[in-house]
Amino acid sequence: MGIKGLQGFVARVCPDACRMVDLREMAENHRIDHPDFPPVIVVDAMSCVRYWYTPESWVCGGQWREYLAILEDFIKAFMAAGIKLVFYFDGVVEDKKRDEWIKRRLQNNKEIARIFQFIKTHRKQPGRGMFVVPSALPTFTRFALKSLGQKTVCTLQEADFEVAAYGLQQNCIGILGQDSDYLIYNTCPYFSIEKLRLDTLVTVMYSREDLCRALGLSLTHLPLFACLLGNDVVPESLLEGFWHKCLVTSPHKNNSYNRRTNILLAVANYISKVPCSYSSLKHLEEMLPLGSDKTLLYRGVESYLLPGQQSPWIPPNITSCEMFSHQHQTTVCQDKEIFQLAKEQHIQSENYTIFNILSNGEIECSNSLEDECDTEIPGQALIYRPARQHIYSVLLESGKGGAYPLVKEWFVYFGNPLQQPELIQPVKPSIPGGTPNLKTLWFAKGPDVERQRYSTFLACFHLQDGMEELQALEAPVAAFCCLLAYLIMQLAQVDSRAVHLGAVFVRGLTTLLMANSACGFPFRMDDLMPWEVFDGKLFQEKYQQSHRGCSLEELLEGNESLYTPFQHLKSFICKACMAKKRTIQSRPRGNGFITGTQQREFNPRFQQTHRSYFVPPYHNQMRGFLWRNPQPRGREYRLGHPDRRRRFHLPPRVIPLLLNPVELFET
Repeated sequence: MGIKGLQGFVARVCPDACRMVDLREMAENHRIDHPDFPPVIVVDAMSCVRYWYTPESWVCGGQWREYLAILEDFIKAFMAAGIKLVFYFDGVVEDKKRDEWIKRRLQNNKEIARIFQFIKTHRKQPGRGMFVVPSALPTFTRFALKSLGQKTVCTLQEADFEVAAYGLQQNCIGILGQDSDYLIYNTCPYFSIEKLRLDTLVTVMYSREDLCRALGLSLTHLPLFACLLGNDVVPESLLEGFWHKCLVTSPHKNNSYNRRTNILLAVANYISKVPCSYSSLKHLEEMLPLGSDKTLLYRGVESYLLPGQQSPWIPPNITSCEMFSHQHQTTVCQDKEIFQLAKEQHIQSENYTIFNILSNGEIECSNSLEDECDTEIPGQALIYRPARQHIYSVLLESGKGGAYPLVKEWFVYFGNPLQQPELIQPVKPSIPGGTPNLKTLWFAKGPDVERQRYSTFLACFHLQDGMEELQALEAPVAAFCCLLAYLIMQLAQVDSRAVHLGAVFVRGLTTLLMANSACGFPFRMDDLMPWEVFDGKLFQEKYQQSHRGCSLEELLEGNESLYTPFQHLKSFICKACMAKKRTIQSRPRGNGFITGTQQREFNPRFQQTHRSYFVPPYHNQMRGFLWRNPQPRGREYRLGHPDRRRRFHLPPRVIPLLLNPVELFET
């Protein structure tokens, strides 16, 4: 997650360490020097997503097809230069970094609260200065890049370590990201995604060597330098006294610099005078108030050593810890075949969260755009917990007496202080004959097993009775109906602003991904992607129209061909709710906030006369995209029931109307 202030420090104080480079030229030089190896850039995708997401609307749940087109253009720019990209995503939060993860999630809660306050005050989307990525954007970015034919890796530990190791071992021309930890690792060059100009492939390369020259340090000093500034291993709170000592003795103190800049210079000055040895490190550990954990500094320095590397700060008989040695020897899943497949699918970005549950029984979910003041809708973490409990029972074998191991959840929602994980009990779904075992769901073949996968998936959402009707629908539509019916059965009232509701819906799609992975892929993963079923800006417009009392004809924009499919799906969802004796109350809100840069008033007649929404406005950007260039898939990732019958087709304009509670229940 980086060292606070280091990136800005390099730009302000060490401008020689910031070099403008042409990635096309670097790629050409690489081809000359290494004719048998194509130029590769390894991408820290988690630090890039906020720079990739540039569509106009972001608070309403995301404009997913526009975003998909942006990713496609990004890839094409590098392909045109003959540069291969390899994308890495965080696949786990390590225990040593959990405290920092919690700290950032709680800070994000405050930022999200400010966004909702702005919306309520100004009735419009905030400016880019308050931007936060749409809910679940990193998750769906991973699947989007895979769908575009890119090598996409989900890590078994913190991504920055695996990115740095891959860049070094594969002789990559560089790392693309925005994380100052890449200034510390002794690996290939580090390129800025923030400064990248996609049209010319020119960006800033941050030079470790020039940074060291400016600070009077060597490359071997950098890991200790990072630790003494505070990072994900060594908390800043333990270092205040040390910083004060360094500032008092530093000859570089400059009143024109802010305090953090002076701390960076003072710490560098202090370290430059310390002999590079293990005994020096031990002396520093004794000097710092590390409490009971006197090895904190040692572990922090060691965390920057890539495989095969040594450091003078570490005893000479110890090299970097082997990759993935952090994993526990004992795992929750005792079946080696199942565990190995889950691990392979995890690394290849083919499943979602399953490996985390089977390996150590722990799962986390970051912030969503949810309004803490809207008490009528619980946090998405609570809404989907019953479904997750069923998924856990599918994945985890019960022990003696039928007891399941508890699952540790770190889910962010308002009211959860994240002081410790919540221990969640798996719950068996209601399936006649019992839940099929995991080996059957994952490895068996044949039409009976396909039916079992589908029915088990539906049972996780209490919809097994609607199996025949759902199978008659196109797969993305069936998945959408599963999620919407589940939402309606869980919520006593649907009366929240579209921003909150959009975030809840998109997070629900990730729950579908989890269930699909657990049940042996009754759906193709591509059928569960948001760009198949959801557009935040369109949903916001339809939500506003419906709450102003627009007629069904206006909502369907005068297109009579949409009426029958709309009523068909509305009938299914209402039928599913009636079967569970669920009654939904909805209250029109009137105008909420206005979308669009012009903040115009909505005029249904203007929309009908001048705009045809039957073909989405982003259709041309997609240029026919639908999971092109598929990569060879794992044994289970490819599974999905084939289209044996004519499926009911849902026009794209109908889906946002079904997500709108007022139109759904009062028309």
